[in-house]
Amino acid sequence: MVEIAPSMLGADFGSMRKDAESVASESGYLHMDVMDGHFVPNLTMGSDLVKSLKGIAPLDVHLMITNPCDFIDDFAEAGAEIISVHIEAKDSEKALRLIRKKGIKSGIAINPSTPEEAIYPIVENADMIVVMSVEPGYCGQSFHESSVQRVKNYKEKYPNKLIEVDGGVSIKNSKQLIDAGADILVAGSAIFNSDNPLLTIQTMKES
Repeated sequence: MVEIAPSMLGADFGSMRKDAESVASESGYLHMDVMDGHFVPNLTMGSDLVKSLKGIAPLDVHLMITNPCDFIDDFAEAGAEIISVHIEAKDSEKALRLIRKKGIKSGIAINPSTPEEAIYPIVENADMIVVMSVEPGYCGQSFHESSVQRVKNYKEKYPNKLIEVDGGVSIKNSKQLIDAGADILVAGSAIFNSDNPLLTIQTMKES
C-alpha cells in the first residue's frame, strides 16, 4: 500500500509538533522541506526543527538547497531516515553517495521543468526518485498533470526504486498517482487544511 508523508510545510509552524502528532498514526513519514532562500525563493526549516520531530514518525528530509553536501551531516544527526537532494543542485551525485555512507536512504528529486532523463547518469546512487509535481518553493501550488506520466515512466524503468510524488497531491489525484506506480505521496495543504486530516490521509491511501 502507498505511504502518505504529510508535508510539515503545510502545518502550523506555531504548533508543528502537535500537528505532527495528530497525523502520525496514519503517516509513513513526516516530510520536511528544507529551503535555503537561494535554490528556491523561500526559507523554511533547519536541522534543529527537524530534530524536534524525531520519534513521532520516520523523517523524510527534502533538501531544496544549492549546496546539499554541506548539510547532510546535520540532517543525518537530526534523525533523517531519508534525505533527498535535487538533480538541479550542485554535486548531487556526491551528495547521494554521502547520504548512503550515513546508512540513510538517498533520494534524487527532479523539477517538472527538468527533462526526466537528467537523473539517468546518477540514479544508481539513489534509493528513491522524487517526482516534483510543482515547481519547488511554496506550499499550495497547482498540480502538474504531466507528473502522472513521469511517475509511470520512472516506475517502468526503475521498478526497484521508491517513487515519491511531491507537490499539489490531494484526494483528487492520489488514485492516478498510485495507479502510475507511486510508493509515497507527499501532501501538505490537502491534509492540514482539511476538516479531518486523518480521514484525508486514509482516503488517499485507499484510493
